Amino acid sequence: MLELIREAEKTLSVVLKPTPLIFSSSLSRLYGFECHLKLENLQKTGSFKARGAYNKLSSLTPEEKRRGVITASSGNHAQGVAWAAALLGVKSTIVMPESSPIVKQVATRAYGGEVVLHGAFFDEAYSHATALAASRSLIFIPPFEDNLVMAGQGAIGLEILSQLPDVDAVVVPIGGGGLISGIASAMKGIKKEVKVIGVQAAASPSCIASLKAGQPVEVRKKATIADGIAVKRVGAMTFAIIKQLVDAVVSVEEETIAAAILQFLERKKLIVEGAGAVTLAAAMEARLPKGIKKAVLVISGGNIDVTMLDRVIRLGLLKEGRLMRIETVLADVPGSLARLTADIAAQKANILHIIHHREAVDTPIGATKVEVILEVEGPQHAGRILKEMKEKGW
Repeated sequence: MLELIREAEKTLSVVLKPTPLIFSSSLSRLYGFECHLKLENLQKTGSFKARGAYNKLSSLTPEEKRRGVITASSGNHAQGVAWAAALLGVKSTIVMPESSPIVKQVATRAYGGEVVLHGAFFDEAYSHATALAASRSLIFIPPFEDNLVMAGQGAIGLEILSQLPDVDAVVVPIGGGGLISGIASAMKGIKKEVKVIGVQAAASPSCIASLKAGQPVEVRKKATIADGIAVKRVGAMTFAIIKQLVDAVVSVEEETIAAAILQFLERKKLIVEGAGAVTLAAAMEARLPKGIKKAVLVISGGNIDVTMLDRVIRLGLLKEGRLMRIETVLADVPGSLARLTADIAAQKANILHIIHHREAVDTPIGATKVEVILEVEGPQHAGRILKEMKEKGW
């Protein structure tokens, strides 16, 4: 595999530039190890998927290119295939789950792909795509179960070793397993002692379940912010590599993924999608092995649905204790609400929403129940506010 990855690096160098590897002093202080970020969210099409897609498509014969290609993807592989196909003059058809973020559907069409929506989840779209490939004589481009696709992703591992030769750990998102298989093959092939840690969303832990079972198994997944790595079953080829080369695989919760997206926005000014944020979420949940000194977090993509971003930020604020809801009863007379808001302002809290509940059955006549959503500094600030408000008689 290492030789394939080196060949892929040469192929990709014609059309793609290496992505930045940046050091974060703030994240290093927070999590206790030297933290570097591999910014695949800044790659062409907004994710690492352009690498594997182009490497695979560039290997097709002229006759195969004439027939056209098809694939299945929840978004990032879709854009990668559509972009690579357009660059090589190949017609592409992309089957996406109906739940795919609209931003990824629009981007895929903009790159020249014909988008077909089918099924609620990736696995249903995948089955439909393979059926269409057979009926239309199209070349199927696997999202992860392919040596050339994995080799394209593995070029990231070579870049990391070039940019940070003394790295001792790399943390990688896992969906179908193509990204971590390629990176692990590249890095372990050159530097055996480097630790490779995979991260999944707890809502879709197919790799973890497969490792426990000793073979790829299907899991019942739930909706997740990390839609880019939400697959029911890890690949058979990728699983074999993961089992051999990956040191640990951990899972992270939805609230932490949201908090990680928020932390990237606030601290690093980076837009990162849920699948890309799981590596930081693993550090936030202290799920990474002890003893790591110099780690690279692979930020796999930045194609987040902007309509979801507000909800994600709110969930992240909740996780960090920076939103507070208080409920109180006040006299339904002029000046009561002004006194309440003045007392809140005195505590340096920001009022986001105020809701009156005049119909509340447990509220006396002549009074109204008020619900207030506040932005606060954190749990300690919230505690002080609660104490002071009670002391003022609320």
